[in-house]
Amino acid sequence: MNWKKLGLVYSAGGEQAWAQSHAFLPTSFMLDQERIRVYVAFLDCERVGRVGFVDLEARNPLRILRVSDKPALDVGVAGTFDEQGTTPLCIIKDRGNLALYYNGWQLGTTIRYTLLTGLAVSNDGGESFQRRSQVPILDRSDGELFVRTAVHVMRDAERWKMWYIAGDQWIDVHGKQLPSYNMRYLESDDLTRWGKKGRVVLDPASPDEFGFGRPFILKEDNLYKMWYSIRTISRGYRLGYAESPDGLSWDRKDESVGIDVSANGWDSEMICYSCIQPTRYGTYMFYNGNNYGETGFGVAILRD
Repeated sequence: MNWKKLGLVYSAGGEQAWAQSHAFLPTSFMLDQERIRVYVAFLDCERVGRVGFVDLEARNPLRILRVSDKPALDVGVAGTFDEQGTTPLCIIKDRGNLALYYNGWQLGTTIRYTLLTGLAVSNDGGESFQRRSQVPILDRSDGELFVRTAVHVMRDAERWKMWYIAGDQWIDVHGKQLPSYNMRYLESDDLTRWGKKGRVVLDPASPDEFGFGRPFILKEDNLYKMWYSIRTISRGYRLGYAESPDGLSWDRKDESVGIDVSANGWDSEMICYSCIQPTRYGTYMFYNGNNYGETGFGVAILRD
């Protein structure tokens, strides 16, 4: 696999009060054959995230057509699981509407935060989203107390399938408290109802690894292909790649991912949160660089 980097696409520069910085966790879908919409989280001056979007030309994904001037999904009301931020994770089409799974941030006292998953639906083509519920779709459960997020959902074999990260442990990384988690799997007949505990499908491979970022999965010729972020103590985030015959047993082929940090610039320290977007002009990867998307998101094209 060989990804050719095309460059940095967009980073918020303070044009809006709610979008002072960042553009992280790019989550794309095709508006039509010629336009790609990429949902991202922008941060305000208090580092609270809200979901917005950047529309791109499919032929040239470095060409920006439009940037949202208001949040497509704002923060939740006081006291709810997403009162301190919303982050896009996965968008799917269902019965003519768009369904957005998103991460909700809530700050803690004895722990830094919880990360739980909500669901919002759009009936205006993705301009805005309304919550299906003010409580999480993936709420706390035994063994998944603090983190149930980073979901990827797809329709397969007449079922909805979800891969996500979960955990209930915290570790100290360079003096900072961070959650430790693995990747898990659930199935459902309903986008709004999922089990309380998933099957573990991927564990960290070494003491240096302590978690994974949002996976993105394609199924081609009965083979599941997964791009995901690997969170490490020594190097921060890097991208990984794995394959599976059933979506449950994964063969890690991280050396074949075909993309890494640059020698310098906006993605020279970290590379993470990949999203794969097939188009008539080629297959693109949208991803974040340094400091979890503070430098914005970029794009690469597959050159196999």
